[in-house]
Amino acid sequence: MRHPLDGRGKAGITATMTLQDATLQPAAGSAAPADSAGGVLTIDLAAIEANWKKLAGMTVPVECAAVVKGDAYGCGLEPVTTKLHKAGCRTFFVADLAEGRRVRALLRDATIYVLNGVLPNTGPALMDAHLRPVINSPTELAEWDAFVAANRWGGGAALHIDTGMNRLGLTVEEGVAIASRAKSETHGFTLLISHFACADTPDHPMNDRQIRLFRELRILYRGIPSSLANSPGIFLGGTVHCDLVRPGAALFGVNPTPGHKNPMRPVIELKGRIIQVRHVKKGESVGYGAAFTTTRPTRLAIVAVGYADGYARAGGAAKGKPAAEVIVAGKPCPLAGRVSMDVIAVDVTDLPEGSARRGDLATLIGGSVGVDELAAASGTIGYEVLTNLGRRYHRAYKGA
Repeated sequence: MRHPLDGRGKAGITATMTLQDATLQPAAGSAAPADSAGGVLTIDLAAIEANWKKLAGMTVPVECAAVVKGDAYGCGLEPVTTKLHKAGCRTFFVADLAEGRRVRALLRDATIYVLNGVLPNTGPALMDAHLRPVINSPTELAEWDAFVAANRWGGGAALHIDTGMNRLGLTVEEGVAIASRAKSETHGFTLLISHFACADTPDHPMNDRQIRLFRELRILYRGIPSSLANSPGIFLGGTVHCDLVRPGAALFGVNPTPGHKNPMRPVIELKGRIIQVRHVKKGESVGYGAAFTTTRPTRLAIVAVGYADGYARAGGAAKGKPAAEVIVAGKPCPLAGRVSMDVIAVDVTDLPEGSARRGDLATLIGGSVGVDELAAASGTIGYEVLTNLGRRYHRAYKGA
């Protein structure tokens, strides 16, 4: 049952917008004007929509939800959920109550699940915003049942049973023990879920184990819609799609099929401003710890983005370690030295003199340096790159 929340309207979004728009700004002074910002982050809402529609088309007739936790993987919860809702998405998963409230303030008719479940004394707030908690333990279930009974609340909840992640969820044994509840008309569960641990490695034996266990649980909870597949799980095939799929990172351009061509459209472009070009002699060190030494006369472009902006420190250059690359004047150029809090140094020696100039923008994410490529150079994953995107950037949205 969907609940219209009286007096809560939808926020309008224009074709191109920035965080200077009052309805989208998360905190005062958190986004600099484009001409003075150290970095410019452009987020393509049309690409996010296209990615969702692609996955929804792959899983017909199964419902395709959207996981928008972590401020929509760093891309902005309000503009992303509004765009996806306009595209036809009706079910959203967030991490916590605060994110759920933000989505509800925009979307009166959406189904919103809170993955972190029920914290003590949060029942009234969940009910007020008509949010559905994901029940992750017997303790949570007992607390939620008591609250529902006391308030005669029929908003529903998801039941999470752990099939191998060992993170959140009831154990399989606990899930089996309460399965008889599913035969009651007042069981209160609107969704049965579990979560893949290794779906991005299709031949991992854990996948078959989790699929088998969840199949057996679905039989015990017959009549309750179920969900197992995350972004990479969708690509394991239709047998795991169940009644609802829950893509997250793939919506935002992260490759859900590592080792194969990325089937998703890129979503973000990040550019950093060159604030100085300097010449360094052969044999000089660059950056903290003198971890990098030039092997030739070197020209460096100093870019005003650093780890305070979410650019991973591990992407820097050191002896024996390949560095992340930045595109300057259309050519990929490696980092020189460590990533600092506010700046990086980029080796532009191989570019024609004058092609890298103070005030120019260099591409840190975009083109041949995608989210996954930067992640690989930094020893991390695309998910972390996205969710670390800083708030000092000037943010611009296109494709609304």
